[in-house]
Amino acid sequence: MSTDLKVESQCNEACLKANRMLGLIKRTFVVKTPDVLQNLYKTLVCPHLEYCISAWSPHDQKDKKLLEKVQHRFTRMITSLKSLQYEARLQKLGLWTLEECRNRADLIEVFKMAHGFSAIPLTDMFQIDTTGRTRGHSLKLVKCRCNKDIRKYFFSHRVVSKWNMLDNDSVMAKTVNGFKTKLEREWAKKMGLFFGLMSAGPRGCDGILERPSCKYV
Repeated sequence: MSTDLKVESQCNEACLKANRMLGLIKRTFVVKTPDVLQNLYKTLVCPHLEYCISAWSPHDQKDKKLLEKVQHRFTRMITSLKSLQYEARLQKLGLWTLEECRNRADLIEVFKMAHGFSAIPLTDMFQIDTTGRTRGHSLKLVKCRCNKDIRKYFFSHRVVSKWNMLDNDSVMAKTVNGFKTKLEREWAKKMGLFFGLMSAGPRGCDGILERPSCKYV
């Protein structure tokens, strides 16, 4: 990460390593059925694109496209899917876009903090909304106002709207795996859940009033 908190160098390094692994798979393995290639992709390539992703998740379009090109290249390695559009190839393979995976990882990280599965307490990075609203769940977070992208796309700000959209059953899951299962059900109902959400007016799209100031960075 550079001094201005840009993650361009990290994205370049991650893509370089991931593409090397794709080249290795292409050269080394003779059996290239969709199931074999998909297992190899998830085991050898995805870790380079997703390791600690909540800490360096990119927000610049050029960085997002750079990462997505890796998965785009992988799906084209499957001969039977080459003629299809990228979205259709993902659907056939049961994969999500990398942006969806990143936003899903953010939600999982907040869940771990909220339920003590992480070394970082929830209150170290977020402020819980205690205004007593009855809609949604009991662990809604305050979303503070921000003027600069460096804050707007930081983990503790970008994830708030998506977290507040979840239902109480998902947020109160007993285990991380249980939360992941409920997330998939939520995604099926709210197709934009795992994409970036923009606030509209003084209230965010989650209906939570944005506060003028906040001590949490």
